[in-house]
Amino acid sequence: MFSKNESQEAASSPAPASKPAPRSSGRSAPSIFSADVIVVGNLHSEGDIQFDGKIEGCIESGSLTVGETAVIKGEVKADNVTVKGRVLGSVRGRQVQLMSSSHVEGDILHTALSVESGAYFDGNCRHAEDPMTGELKKKASSKLAKDDVEEAPHVAAEPLPSALRQKAS
Repeated sequence: MFSKNESQEAASSPAPASKPAPRSSGRSAPSIFSADVIVVGNLHSEGDIQFDGKIEGCIESGSLTVGETAVIKGEVKADNVTVKGRVLGSVRGRQVQLMSSSHVEGDILHTALSVESGAYFDGNCRHAEDPMTGELKKKASSKLAKDDVEEAPHVAAEPLPSALRQKAS
């Protein structure tokens, strides 16, 4: 009455644990450079970088976070750039965020830029469709051919009434 046959036991037993699914994005863990790291040269990564040390050179990556203790003397280039520390050089990124603790001395070429209150920025910023290659967004020409525009009728200005002339002087 309370016994199970072999076919019932096989059906009710739990299935063995399967392997976890591989990451579909193909990205690995971020590269983290601590505050005691000093680099003389360039860094390049397809993935994410969190940089808290000092570097004299350029950093290029998929995503970059410049930590509060970081000092970068060179160009920064990444799809997503978050600056919390110091950058002494140009910044290129599709999305650039300057946090309140950031200090940037250099030009910023971006698709989207956000600046928190308290952030220090000394340089020029320009919008670009693709800041990674430096191609600027083309603006539509506001000039029209004379044939396309009818001349507006000339309107003569009338003198101000005497009451308004006294207030103006």
